[in-house]
Amino acid sequence: MSEVVLVVAAHPDDEVLGCGGTIARHTAAGDQVHVLFMADGEASREEADITERRLAANNCADALGISERVFLDWPDNKLDSVPLLDVVQSLEPHIRRLNPSIVYTHFSGDLNIDHRITTQAVMTACRPQPGSLPALKRILSFEILSSTEWSMNETFVPNYWIDISDTLEKKMLALAPYDSEMREYPHTRSYQNVRQLAGLRGASVGVEYAEAFMLLRAVEKAV
Repeated sequence: MSEVVLVVAAHPDDEVLGCGGTIARHTAAGDQVHVLFMADGEASREEADITERRLAANNCADALGISERVFLDWPDNKLDSVPLLDVVQSLEPHIRRLNPSIVYTHFSGDLNIDHRITTQAVMTACRPQPGSLPALKRILSFEILSSTEWSMNETFVPNYWIDISDTLEKKMLALAPYDSEMREYPHTRSYQNVRQLAGLRGASVGVEYAEAFMLLRAVEKAV
């Protein structure tokens, strides 16, 4: 039975950096993957830059087989300037409409403020209430190079791994549209380090390549 999967990413490129190999696995299995982008709105970027980033997001989505991408247009790197309730309310209609079984989002301790606010908003919008989001089984946090490893107060300690040995190359291909966001090695957000991190996470669980997550909530539904 196919799943409805939701990825809530603060910015275009977070979806593929955090779980691109996992997305490719889902779509190969026939699952529907939807992506909500919180920021990169008009308040912080020139119109040409916004157009370029959205084109990159669309090309990445095509490479991974993503069904839908939605841009919520909150100000970039300024989500802490917006009342949390407003951010939550912008998510809720999409989450209710999709009723996902799996949600992927950021790590709450990331250095980037938009990542932290996104996690808080997702957990609030997905709060367990009787009759709400009946299909939701798992919420997981992914890691983002150049943000997660620079966390000041929390440490990303993975407790859930997904084997992407068969989909790493598709992740690398999908990352190419975001080339302007990548940096030269040894910067952590380099193509070489994306591959090396996948190798490290894979070796941790005895496979060639993996993506690592922190399981935030898991619910075993009644049959």
